[in-house]
Amino acid sequence: MQPVSVDHYENFPVASWLCPPGLRSSIVAIYGFARTADDLADEGDAPATQRLADLWAFRADLSMIETGGQPSERWRAVFEPLAEVIAQRQLPVSLLHDLLSAFEQDVIKSRYEDRAELLDYCRRSANPVGRLLLHLYGIRGNASLEQSDAICSALQLINFWQDLSVDTSRDRLYLPQVDIEAHGVSQQQLLDRQDSPAVRALVADVTAWARTLMLQGAPLVHTIPGRGGWELRFVVQGGLRIIDKIERMNHATLNARPHIGKLDAPWLLWRAAGMRRPKPTLTGKMA
Repeated sequence: MQPVSVDHYENFPVASWLCPPGLRSSIVAIYGFARTADDLADEGDAPATQRLADLWAFRADLSMIETGGQPSERWRAVFEPLAEVIAQRQLPVSLLHDLLSAFEQDVIKSRYEDRAELLDYCRRSANPVGRLLLHLYGIRGNASLEQSDAICSALQLINFWQDLSVDTSRDRLYLPQVDIEAHGVSQQQLLDRQDSPAVRALVADVTAWARTLMLQGAPLVHTIPGRGGWELRFVVQGGLRIIDKIERMNHATLNARPHIGKLDAPWLLWRAAGMRRPKPTLTGKMA
């Protein structure tokens, strides 16, 4: 069980045994699209100009199938099944374009000024995944969309703070500059992986932010029916489990990367089963 990250494209619960069989092929097709684009942006040693050119060509194929055309031979195995999903499920293709926008940004941008700028990245890198899945489940309400956005943004942030030691070694820094300065830390200190009480306080701050977002979105598990709702329970609890592990290591993710393993499965099952629907208040609203 791997609720937070499947393969190397984060935040995508891909056709696990909990996924409704009728949606499995659609989810796999969307995942294949996202995984391939992520590889183009981030894998290998190609220069930035080549990565961008490949992503633009990939976007051109998406635009081609969006209008009923044929994709290029290069990614036919990705776009032919995706075209079927778009046609059968009336998939909102703009969300797929948003994902590509985030991947393109990853090629050219490695610093973020403040939380708003980072959340805008999450809006395109993570939130489309949740919205696509809600679309497949036929869930359209604004409250559900906002909860989905909160969960997906939280997962993306958790992945950043979990991978701090990995990203800084690649000259990539997702910690907002405003937060860095507020804690009296420098970008160079982080890139040099110089741990300190101030760095750990910074990680504690942004990790608490991610937890707040996750808890804001968590009630969505009671909206998605059946097995899909259970899969989301594990996704939410997997994210919270990583946060717990970050806290237990005293927020030292500049030195080491916490992860979820098989021994965490019973804990995740217990916590997922314990997620209760909020009780209504006297005014009829959910507490």
